[in-house]
Amino acid sequence: MSSGHAQYGWFDRPGEPAQSEYEVLRAHVIEHGRLPSSLAAARFARRGLAGLIEWPQGERAWRAELLGARRPGWSPHHDARVDALAAVFAVLLEAAGRLDARSEWWGRWAR
Repeated sequence: MSSGHAQYGWFDRPGEPAQSEYEVLRAHVIEHGRLPSSLAAARFARRGLAGLIEWPQGERAWRAELLGARRPGWSPHHDARVDALAAVFAVLLEAAGRLDARSEWWGRWAR
């Protein structure tokens, strides 16, 4: 071990997917006295520890994809962000105007 790198056993390796699954199963068994009803527990019950090591973190129930959006080309003469900011500001001013109108009506009615 002259290289200065730490030697890890299988259960000592940080970030090992099978280890995290094993630890979750272990904690559940300690707390409840039985395996949970999960894919990892089924693999462990069928194949033992080797099942977790060979097939860690089973297939996901969902899959996500990231799709890019088309953006207009940048122009020093026109910035779409300024248009969006102006539109939001207009909505806020309109909402504030409605609140003022309501408070004026309520103030006249309450007198």
